[in-house]
Amino acid sequence: MKNKIKVLIVDDSALVRQALSDVLSSDPEIEVMATASDPYVAASKMKIQVPDVITLDVEMPRMDGITFLQKIMSQHPIPVVICSSLAGEGSATAFKAFEHGAVDIIQKPSMGTKKFIEESRIRICDAIKAAAHSKAKKIMEFRKVPPKLTADAVLPKSTSKAMAETTDKIVAVGASTGGTEALRVLLEALPPNSPGIVVVQHMPENFTKAFAKRLDGLCQVSVKEAVNNDAVLPGQVLIAPGNDHMLLKRSGARYYVEVKSGPLVSRHRPSVDVLFRSTARYAGKNAVGVIMTGMGDDGAQGLLEMREAGAFTIAQDEKSCVVFGMPHEAIKKNAVDKIVPLDAIARTLLQQCNKLS
Repeated sequence: MKNKIKVLIVDDSALVRQALSDVLSSDPEIEVMATASDPYVAASKMKIQVPDVITLDVEMPRMDGITFLQKIMSQHPIPVVICSSLAGEGSATAFKAFEHGAVDIIQKPSMGTKKFIEESRIRICDAIKAAAHSKAKKIMEFRKVPPKLTADAVLPKSTSKAMAETTDKIVAVGASTGGTEALRVLLEALPPNSPGIVVVQHMPENFTKAFAKRLDGLCQVSVKEAVNNDAVLPGQVLIAPGNDHMLLKRSGARYYVEVKSGPLVSRHRPSVDVLFRSTARYAGKNAVGVIMTGMGDDGAQGLLEMREAGAFTIAQDEKSCVVFGMPHEAIKKNAVDKIVPLDAIARTLLQQCNKLS
């Protein structure tokens, strides 16, 4: 029997510690090693036993989570998943956590409906497993979870042929664990005249707006959280809002996005598969698809559909991925035209879009 993933929960709220413990303990592959009310208590427990993964709140008494994260990474690096309410200034603080080495960010469990709790359980366990198996050769599969839906649940697969080539190019990008920093590297390398870009990054609700704002301040391209009916324009990046699917649509010569609710697809909302399928249908050979670091297989089938529709497809290579799950699954499906390191993705997609002189 494989060893369980040992998790240390660090949060000043007793309710959150209990809720996280219940969620993680429900997964047969995860064991809650201990809980701690602040970093000092956590440090004392780590002297007795070293966890595989730490979940860490940002705002705590005696020492804030960011300071504790910096100490962990400088003294004894352990995969850390930030657990934040993502409200107000917390979102900006959470981005600092990514810069200091946090693997992922999850939303604190809520005492809401049964459906919300179940969806939170899947998201939280996904984050913990991805953190524990960063750079692992084998990506673990979920057990005892609800049926895994495909993009059919949101958009049926088209039987028509891809449209003729047009002047405007569209780039569709999908990422998950490790994607926040990977997307920063990709988008910072793009010139202001880049083709229109649509992005799904697996993130909780209320987080993507702050993420887009941060990138907008760093990049030459404009970056914003998408709203329904936003036009896809050259020099602009639209990021799917957390907890909503985003589809590419076309009306005449105009590309735009549809933002809508719907069931989890490939256990995610937003789903990369949904974005990629809609891009295959409405952009065809006018598109470039990029699949980046992430746990699981969301986007693999959609990227295959893009390639079959005539799009050029790119996968981030294993060495530069935090988790090689999503690109690996796409490669296994023969959905990828070219595998490149993170720092070469921008150049490669621009070459395909005839934007690089």
